[in-house]
Amino acid sequence: MKNGCKLPSRWVLYHWGELRVKMNHWLSLVLQATFDGPTNIEGVDNEQAVCYEEAVVMRHNEGGMSRQRRMETYDEIRCKVRMFCNVSLNINEADKIGMTLLLRTGPRSFKNDTTVIDIFKSECDKVKLMSLTDILVSPHGAQLTNMFLMNRNSSVMEFFPKGWLKLAGVGQFVLKWLADWSGMKHQGSYRDPNGDICPYPKDDRRCMSFFKNGQIGHNDTYFRDWARIVLNEVQIRKKKQASNKSVSSKINMKCTC
Repeated sequence: MKNGCKLPSRWVLYHWGELRVKMNHWLSLVLQATFDGPTNIEGVDNEQAVCYEEAVVMRHNEGGMSRQRRMETYDEIRCKVRMFCNVSLNINEADKIGMTLLLRTGPRSFKNDTTVIDIFKSECDKVKLMSLTDILVSPHGAQLTNMFLMNRNSSVMEFFPKGWLKLAGVGQFVLKWLADWSGMKHQGSYRDPNGDICPYPKDDRRCMSFFKNGQIGHNDTYFRDWARIVLNEVQIRKKKQASNKSVSSKINMKCTC
């Protein structure tokens, strides 16, 4: 309210991953006093997509969910999205691996996109890119939140420009946590040791903003070895899944993908 945000007219509440349609009486009174009126708490029809023209989202207590409940929640989200977009996936394509490379422009982009693309492409000469992404390769950034739309146990490879390890704090690990929460395999992070030198003293917090706008170089040998190892792991994993006819029943989903 101090920031001049609009007052909420409709409320959808979740607590530890569970939809709530009412709240404790004393909390309701506090909210009524805070927002100068009653709170309209609604449920959600799980059989239909819900769209918002604008919304304020408050994210708290996800850390209080059990790992199993959290995994089931992400399974449900990715399943609903695929159904809504009419995307069907063939999980029996054991000899094919989809690798997606997400690129950025400006801050945290690669200094040489073409070279990086060629490095990973050369390791996938015999691989046909499918609609299913098994390996997501990307610089650190909000675009990586799309990882939860992949199947469980898909792999994520993350890249950082110089300076992040020392100065970025715990926030630099949030996408690694998301990978764990949503059932992905975070295959490590590449942190570029090279880059422009910060014009401020090395412990000056302004250096974080300086490095945040930096670009990421490449290490040809490291990238190739990294890609080869991850591709091999994914290929072995997909063959094991294909040999198990009940693999789809082991993923606990409420909807059918």
